[in-house]
Formats: sequence, structure tokens, C-alpha cells
Amino acid sequence: MISTTVKYKLYPSLLGCFDRFERGYIDAQELLDRINRVPMPQTEAQFRGVSFEDAVIKGIGEETFDPEILSKVRSFLPRPMLKTQVYCEYQLNDSLIYGYVDVVGKMLAVDIKTTGNYRAGCFAKSHQNFYLPALRAKGIRSLRYVITDFKEVYLEEYDQTADFTYQEEQIARFCEFLETYRDRITDLRVFAQI
Repeated sequence: MISTTVKYKLYPSLLGCFDRFERGYIDAQELLDRINRVPMPQTEAQFRGVSFEDAVIKGIGEETFDPEILSKVRSFLPRPMLKTQVYCEYQLNDSLIYGYVDVVGKMLAVDIKTTGNYRAGCFAKSHQNFYLPALRAKGIRSLRYVITDFKEVYLEEYDQTADFTYQEEQIARFCEFLETYRDRITDLRVFAQI
């Protein structure tokens, strides 16, 4: 159900942090720091992921990566690539989920992922899957994750029939968390106030 009022503005990596909180990998303070956008140094893995994406899409720094892996990842991108870093937003009840997908073709969107340890199906519950309904009006029929651990390349693909039950329930719990800790949240963007 779509409401005209947006009370919460959420992005997939923040929702991913909430998922990590629910699983016990981070505590409430770490989650609040993320909500409040407390500056944190970029990890080596994050830097490598961004650098890899630049190498794949822009050809920047290609020499630091295995050419076979680069070629294989590129082979799974849409042809033609119509746009890169495409803004997406989708309203679910009183929450606006927003972010950027890496590449958009005529009917396919692609997000490039790097990981140290890939598990098959791990993006089935990703909040980035909301990019599917967000991009439906642009003709996008499926969202493909092209994932590498720098040894192999893996694919996960989801279409417009994807089940969002898990993500929807988790967003509702996250909004409850936000209300519970409202007095400790200093970055009001999450409350759609900026």
C-alpha cells in the first residue's frame, strides 16, 4: 500500500546494517553511529570493491586486477549499457527506499559486488532488490548481481516477481527501532526531515 506521506528515508546499506544488528554482528550503538553517519575510515575491502567497480565500468586502475575476472564480469553487463550509477527510489508505505544501481541496460539492471566469501543466494533478501519495482517504469525486468571474490565470478538474478516479504517485515522492525531510539538520532535525514 502506498501512502503519500514519507516518514522514513532508508537506503539499502543502512538496512543491511540493521540486518547485521538483528543477527547480533553489531550492537545498537554501532547501528546508531551508522544512522547518524558518524565518519568511519574506509576499510581495505571497501576500497578494493570501489576500485574494482571503477576498473570494470570506467577502465580506471584495471592493471591492479586479474584481466580474466574483469573480462568475465564485463561479459555479464547489459549491452548496450545505457547509464551507470542510476538513482532509484521506491515507496513502501511511509518509507522511501533509495539508492543507486551500478548499470542499467534496456531491460536489465546490474549491481557489481565484491566479497571475501560468497554464499549462493545471499542477495535474495537484499534491500537493493527494491530497485526492481523502482525501475519497472523504465522497462527493467530483472536485477542481476555480478559478484566476485577475485577468484571466481558468480551471478544472482531476480525479476519483477521477487518476493519482498522478508525485506518488508525487516523495514517495519527498523522503523520501530528508529522510533525507540529517536532521541539518540541526530541525522534527521532518516526521518525525512532534511
